[in-house]
Amino acid sequence: MYNIYKKYINGVTVKKSYLILGLIFSFSQWSTAEGIQQQDLPVQEMQKQKKEIVKLSSEEISKTLPQRVDKYTTLMKVEGKDTTLIYIFEINTGAKSDDTVRKEDRTRMQKAVTTGICQSAKRFIDAQISISYIYLSAVSKAELFRFNVSQADCPVSDK
Repeated sequence: MYNIYKKYINGVTVKKSYLILGLIFSFSQWSTAEGIQQQDLPVQEMQKQKKEIVKLSSEEISKTLPQRVDKYTTLMKVEGKDTTLIYIFEINTGAKSDDTVRKEDRTRMQKAVTTGICQSAKRFIDAQISISYIYLSAVSKAELFRFNVSQADCPVSDK
């Protein structure tokens, strides 16, 4: 199932995410040019800006949905809640029961998703915007997995 995440990351939706990331980068450049450092902005203002970025990102990505990720997975919805982007996928698990999928695939999926988000959504993560991936069964609509990734889950790297 790692390929599910990898293929999604290489898809069109991510290209649109780069537009949003560009907005984040532009804001950070503008802030520096104006002599405003992120640390100098009031916490309330930073939270407001993060919420706006989440709102704009979820709206932009949602324009292309639903989007087929691979033969098993479809990205159905992207929502913004507070400072978290929530991606909702449906997985066609075939003959496997929901319980079997949860037991057999959770650890592997969590590692792949966390690693992928930490690498591909670094600007969001660095801006303290969390990302949540929710996987639902395409048949039963039951939740199979929920992976919440924040800055604390990603290894620290040189900037």
